[in-house]
Parts: sequence; C-alpha cells; structure tokens
Amino acid sequence: MVQFTGEAYTAGIEEIERDGVKLRAYEVAKTVADCFKHRNKIGLDVAMEALKDALARDKASMDDIWRFAKISRVANVMRPYLESLG
Repeated sequence: MVQFTGEAYTAGIEEIERDGVKLRAYEVAKTVADCFKHRNKIGLDVAMEALKDALARDKASMDDIWRFAKISRVANVMRPYLESLG
C-alpha cells in the first residue's frame, strides 16, 4: 500500500463508466510513472514492462509519461529509459 498527497494524488484521475457505474482510476501514464516511483517494491523489470507496453499499445504518449514523471518526482530516474525508447 502506498499513499500520495497533493498533486501526486490528484493528477491524472479520470472517470470511467462501466455497467452504469462511474469509476475513478489513474491514467496509464500516471500508473507508469508510479511504477518507477515504487520500482524497489515491484521491481525495475515490472516498471520497464509497463513503460514498454503503454507505448507499444499507444495507451500513453511520451509527453504524458514525462509530465507524470515530473509530478511523481521520478523524471531523473525515467530519463534514460524514455530516451532509449524514444
């Protein structure tokens, strides 16, 4: 379990409607940035797979991922991985 505060908590929330129920979930780009933020808990390989998958399936753009990387304060960590894939 992790906790977010401020913009790291509020940024990237989208509402999705499924079967008549409104759900609040984070955007894919925010989730990818969060994977890198918690890479020591989930593993760098999981974070890299999330990044590659999001880009390959066009679920998130590099710009969106970079924006959330800055919000989550992992831009310096993600920079080499984004540059190698971009």
